[in-house]
Amino acid sequence: MNKRVAGTARGLAAAVPAALFAALAGTALHRQSVVIAGVDVPWGAAAALVLLAAVQLWLAAWSRSLLPTAVAGIGCYAAVGALAAAGPGKQLILGDPAGNIWVYGIAGVTIAMLIVAAWLRRRSA
Repeated sequence: MNKRVAGTARGLAAAVPAALFAALAGTALHRQSVVIAGVDVPWGAAAALVLLAAVQLWLAAWSRSLLPTAVAGIGCYAAVGALAAAGPGKQLILGDPAGNIWVYGIAGVTIAMLIVAAWLRRRSA
């Protein structure tokens, strides 16, 4: 097996638990906020997205493949969707600004990290 295939395979094996970690840690973090000048600023949602970006970039660098980055983004989005779709009173992610930033920001961060990882990969080749 050549090195590129082995890197992709190990990256895919690591992407699923990494996505679950990012989804659970981000969900726990996304509701944190601070009041600045009377405005509630959801800093936890931004921190959760930075955590996801770091995990995705680490996967791309470690496996030398873009596929694990995409799988981690899709897996994280699916896990967060499952947490948000629980019945009334059981939801961990609400439809408020912090929840929307976290849920919809996952797609944006995944696309951004795919672009950054592709750029870094092309630059190092």
